Amino acid sequence: MNKKRSCLAIILAAGEGTRMKSSLPKVLHPVGGLPMAAHVMAAADASGADALALVVGNGAEQVRAALSEVPLRGAPAPEFFVQTERLGTAHAVLAARAAIARGYDDVLVAFGDHPLLESAALIEARARLAEGAAVAVLGFRPSDPSGYGRLIEKEGRLAAIREEKDCSDEERKIAFCNSGIMAVAGGSALALLEAVGNGNAKGEYYLTDIVEIANSRGLPVVATEISPESAFGINNRAQLAEAEAVWQARRRRELMLAGVTLVDPATVYLSHDTEIGPDTVVEPNVWFGPGVRVGSGARIHAFSYLEGATVESGALIGPFARLRPGAAIKEKAKVGNFCEIKNAEVGPGAKVPHLSYIGDAAIGAAANIGAGTVTCNYDGYAKHRTEIGAGAFIGTHTSLVAPITVGTGAYVASGSVLTQNVPDDALAFGRARQTTYEGRGKALREKLSARKR
Repeated sequence: MNKKRSCLAIILAAGEGTRMKSSLPKVLHPVGGLPMAAHVMAAADASGADALALVVGNGAEQVRAALSEVPLRGAPAPEFFVQTERLGTAHAVLAARAAIARGYDDVLVAFGDHPLLESAALIEARARLAEGAAVAVLGFRPSDPSGYGRLIEKEGRLAAIREEKDCSDEERKIAFCNSGIMAVAGGSALALLEAVGNGNAKGEYYLTDIVEIANSRGLPVVATEISPESAFGINNRAQLAEAEAVWQARRRRELMLAGVTLVDPATVYLSHDTEIGPDTVVEPNVWFGPGVRVGSGARIHAFSYLEGATVESGALIGPFARLRPGAAIKEKAKVGNFCEIKNAEVGPGAKVPHLSYIGDAAIGAAANIGAGTVTCNYDGYAKHRTEIGAGAFIGTHTSLVAPITVGTGAYVASGSVLTQNVPDDALAFGRARQTTYEGRGKALREKLSARKR
């Protein structure tokens, strides 16, 4: 059995956001609700990386704060290294010299602005190292190669990476282009990086130079092909939107292949951590913000917005429903049109059919909440809880002034404003007594009409 190869992934995550026309560091702009650099971290983690080294520059503290808590499956929390001067990609990689020197078998180098990078691409690059390559460069074939460096191959090896401006007419016809992503054998990495010079027009240290350096030393250098999507780097908001569209299409397809029905896939927007069980149907124009988990056999009707919520099996949501953080909709419960649920549990089989706000509350199993019901949870200083028992019936247009408890099986008359607890099986009225004054309506109309003239 082959020994498992250790792996260090170095992610260049400099924080400058000027080209995005933003104060937010570029690598923190989100795709699928997750900073783009976090997607690269996840790909490296899934490829078997034992450690992550993030090289940061401008905006280092902001980047560190955002990326230090990214959930990873295998690798430990990332280690951060600061590139104090912007002197090229090889210089950036050497900022993580201390990590490289620990002697990993494989060293992966990727960029924090490539959020569509797939773990399969990195796994393939590592496989080439395991076969004996000292350097494996990831190349791709764009529809238009203009502007990209070309990968010059000879007799099955990668001879050089040539910038387009330096290419001959024949070399410009090459469609195989450099993504900038590569894998380097750990035993050779430091020596190759330290041999990179800065004798170019910009006086910078280019990572791509290690290809010719490795070749000059007789070390095997190869190229491996990845999809254009994996090689897609982000430099402006238009490209960010393109990446978002690709990411959404990938995730929608994954869900549909897993048994979820998306009636109109292109109108459903997902977050990086959205979980939806099989046999659930999602209708058009639904937004899933971060932290949403939907069980099997549920139905999310059109134009609903969910964030930080759980929806259990068989539940019905919407249309035009909003579930805010802390909403927990239990099995076969219903939250109907124009309802908002926040930090509240709707028990099994309970119904909030329409036009209600339920916040900081717990609704018992099989309870029914009439249209226009509001839990008045905020007194201007603090939030208070409303507890509604199993099987309770809350009539239309009821205001429940928290803190308050409505008991099991209780009945609240329509139009009530309640400020006191209601015992189990009780009937509660909270209405003012109706008073009717004959003829006063006509007099009031005449008075108001005269004032308007």
